[in-house]
Amino acid sequence: MKEKLGVGIIGCGNIAGPYAADLPTYPHLHFVGAADLDPTRAQALTTQYGGKAYPDIDQLLRDPNLDLVLNLTTFQAHYEVTSRALQAGKHVFSEKPLALSYPKAQELLQMAESKGLRVGCSPFTLMGEAQQTAWKLIREGRAGRVRMVNAEVNHGRIEIWHPAPQPFYEVGVVADVGVYPITLLVSMLGPVQRVISLAKVLKADRVTKEGVGYRIQTPDWWLVLLELGGGITVRLTMNFYVSHLSKQNGIEFHGDQGSIFLSSSGAFNAAVEFAPYGEPYTPVALVRPPYEGIPWGRGAAEMAEALLAGKPHRFTGELAAHVCEILDAVRASHAQNAPIAVRSGFTPPAPMAWAL
Repeated sequence: MKEKLGVGIIGCGNIAGPYAADLPTYPHLHFVGAADLDPTRAQALTTQYGGKAYPDIDQLLRDPNLDLVLNLTTFQAHYEVTSRALQAGKHVFSEKPLALSYPKAQELLQMAESKGLRVGCSPFTLMGEAQQTAWKLIREGRAGRVRMVNAEVNHGRIEIWHPAPQPFYEVGVVADVGVYPITLLVSMLGPVQRVISLAKVLKADRVTKEGVGYRIQTPDWWLVLLELGGGITVRLTMNFYVSHLSKQNGIEFHGDQGSIFLSSSGAFNAAVEFAPYGEPYTPVALVRPPYEGIPWGRGAAEMAEALLAGKPHRFTGELAAHVCEILDAVRASHAQNAPIAVRSGFTPPAPMAWAL
């Protein structure tokens, strides 16, 4: 039985460096190398972090030392690259979303099952210390029965910091960053059953850092209602307009006995607070000292560890596909001006052992 899995990166953009830098912290992972449509980017990545730069994706996929592919390509390429990796007999951990439609996500799951392979997908932020703390409070009934959740995602204007913002605006704020609270909430509270959404373009004309103007057509503002099993209602707002420094950020879980506040769905060191009903919030100590920043490899490492041990991993393709169906429903509800049912389900992830 193997003690380590060989890991390769496909897609050497902005987040490939943080992923590659974090991989050596996991003793059961070995960084084999990287490939990109632009071979010079793969060369630059491996020069800094080790591994081999492959001239193209196919040569990386043919390497017998490669067991697990990290699909870090653009949103539009996720399905194709994951499909090629599975066809080559490799396990895949993909950046979010798994695919740009639920039917495509289902195809990937069927392909993986037919080949006896695993698929995992970001976001894995439920593994964060702050998120595990908030979930523990919910499981223990600190707020009583949770009936309502309010979540905010103010992600700012991509063009201010990213050199190529257009793909983000094309795929939209829901698929890019809305997946963080959506994945977190369904993992904690269970599958979505119905979606109602409204959307609009707040600021159509944008300018890149280089001063090149362009116009967006995908809505940059969304208001979404998610109805979960057990009667829980989620109000989620998302935009590519308001700064993340806005006072309206994070997630509030409201129950019969009180409320739990998580200041960020993504930051592992986010603040967690609790308020008994009708009383002010007070800070809650996290279950353990939090990771400062983002441990980018943690999700893939957990999947690899589970694979080596023959156990289920937490952030499965099944969960990611359910999120893809929610994304489809969000878009369809806006387009049809009607509620949309969500039919899929998934096996919920287990809490981290250190948060029980």
